[in-house]
Amino acid sequence: MSVSAPFAKCGNTVTFTANVSAPTPVQAISATLGGNQYRILNAGTVTVFLGVGTTAAFATDNSAAVTSTGGAVPLLPGTDEIITFVPNAYFTGTASTSSVVYITPGDGD
Repeated sequence: MSVSAPFAKCGNTVTFTANVSAPTPVQAISATLGGNQYRILNAGTVTVFLGVGTTAAFATDNSAAVTSTGGAVPLLPGTDEIITFVPNAYFTGTASTSSVVYITPGDGD
């Protein structure tokens, strides 16, 4: 039986501005052991192709816009989601124009 719990912030929020070229990746560090959930908000008006990885290089590699297949996670404009990734992941992204993305590590739904 699974238990649904509200999202609890477990670290500082990090941010980056996605653009045509991926900016330097940011790391969202959780204060809990094994914390691997992230609240991700695309505050922009365009889709962001989110690159995630265990290293900054992997996050950058995964941030290319998806044309037929790719490692990026598309975030629609105004998206506010809780997604599970590896603990203390790195994030960056690409977009057709500037779009600010906020990432908060935590636990819960």
